Amino acid sequence: MRPTIDYRRANPEALAAMRGLEEYVRRCALEGPLLELVRTRASQINGCAYCIDMHTKDARASGENEQRLFLLSAWREAPFYSERERAALAWTEALTRIERGVPENDYRLAREQFTERELVDLTIAVIAINGWNRLAIPFHTPVGTYHRSPAHGTRSGDQEQEAKP
Repeated sequence: MRPTIDYRRANPEALAAMRGLEEYVRRCALEGPLLELVRTRASQINGCAYCIDMHTKDARASGENEQRLFLLSAWREAPFYSERERAALAWTEALTRIERGVPENDYRLAREQFTERELVDLTIAVIAINGWNRLAIPFHTPVGTYHRSPAHGTRSGDQEQEAKP
C-alpha cells in the first residue's frame, strides 16, 4: 500500500508530543527486552505490520531469541517466557483490548511482578505503542523501510526513524 499522509510532516507538533512520550518510555526502568516483547505483541494484536517489522528487528538486534518471537502470539501456550514477561504480556493484551476493562486476574498478576511505578511505566509503554500503531496503520507507513543502524544502535527508515519505540 502507498502511504496516504506523512504524519511527521503534516503535524510536527503532534509528532513531538508522541516523541516526548516515547522518550519517557525509553528512559524508564523497565528492561529493554521486555519492552520489545510488549511492543511487538501490541502491534500483532493491532495488525500493525510496520511496527511488527520494527520491533522484531530491534528485539533480534538486542539478542532476543527468534523462537520466542515466532511464538509470541501464542505465549500462553509456550514455556519460553518468564513470569514477569507473562504478566507484562497479559497486561499488554488487556490494555490493547480494553473494551470491557482490565480483568482482575491480569491486574493481580501484574502487581505480583511489577512495583507500582513499574506498572505505571508498563502502562505508558502500552499506551505509546498503541498510539504509534494508530498512526502507522491508517496512513500506511511503508512496511520494510525500517532499518536499525548496527554501528550506533540507532534506527532509520522512511517514517518515525528515531521516534518509534
